[in-house]
Amino acid sequence: MTGHGKHELQNVQIGGVRLMLGGFHEAPGEWIGQQEILQQLLACWLVVDKNDLPLAPRIVGTPGIGKTALAMAAARKRRQELYIYQCTADTRPEDLLVTPVLAESGRIAYHASPLVTAMIRGGICILDEGNRMNEKSWASLAPLLDHRRYVESIVAGITIPAHADFRCCVTMNQDESTYEIPDYILSRLQPTLPLGFPNRQDEMAILKYHLPFAESDMLAMTVDFLQHAHELKLDFSPRDGLNLLRYAMKRLAQHPQHPLSKDQTWHEALQRCLGDDALDLEALAERRKRSLGGDAVPLGLGDFFFQPDDPLHPDRDDDDQHSDEEDDDGGEGERDDD
Repeated sequence: MTGHGKHELQNVQIGGVRLMLGGFHEAPGEWIGQQEILQQLLACWLVVDKNDLPLAPRIVGTPGIGKTALAMAAARKRRQELYIYQCTADTRPEDLLVTPVLAESGRIAYHASPLVTAMIRGGICILDEGNRMNEKSWASLAPLLDHRRYVESIVAGITIPAHADFRCCVTMNQDESTYEIPDYILSRLQPTLPLGFPNRQDEMAILKYHLPFAESDMLAMTVDFLQHAHELKLDFSPRDGLNLLRYAMKRLAQHPQHPLSKDQTWHEALQRCLGDDALDLEALAERRKRSLGGDAVPLGLGDFFFQPDDPLHPDRDDDDQHSDEEDDDGGEGERDDD
């Protein structure tokens, strides 16, 4: 079960301003498979010399693949408090840092965000889905992500330095519903750690870990589906498999006196959770390939107004024109013979 923990220090005073701190994130669990990328993330957070600084990497991958779970596992390995900030398109700088709240007494109370709380407490902060956030909000983090390691809250009028033990990372989805992060921020979010799909053995272990009550044949059908989707480069993730299985098991348990067949239930869950397209992965992969252009030669502007063999086509090859003229000469000779 996930939850939020409370620490003894509920508020601090910085620059004459009292900040209310947030609670840390409690999420026991286990990272299964892909140990190399876990070690890479942990290496980013090492400090190997008194003049060294930790890195703030970005973890990239398709939605539902386990980017946040990876960062949470690294935080558990380091035995540090974990804070998660969910980035959105309307995140403002004050949301990221310090938010003023009108207290019951009528006074303004300043609440530290999960990020700022992690900075003060020496914890780890995950900026989740960071590429959904706009440039103005990213700009407020520029000094935190380089050698300065501080933020400035315009709302509270204070500068907040980061604890020496503070660490952070950013997760980013690879989809089209995101902002393009400016280069001056990307240069601070290094290195890039790409998280790929798990292999068959790891994917089975992930599903079994989260759904130990799922029946073996249902697990097998789900893993077969996911692995086939990975082979076709379709973005169905372990999260999709978990949701599919949860729904299927609930449907099986719904009417124990008149149980549905497992195959029928699984296919119903597939359709309800992932849509009609998921019923035929090969057809879906072919449609995706065609929508991305496949192996076709890109069209030029002239292709919209002229036929490929039109002599007026602006991109017509001179060799093609010469070949057509030879064909015309040959045709005239035949007619003369007749």
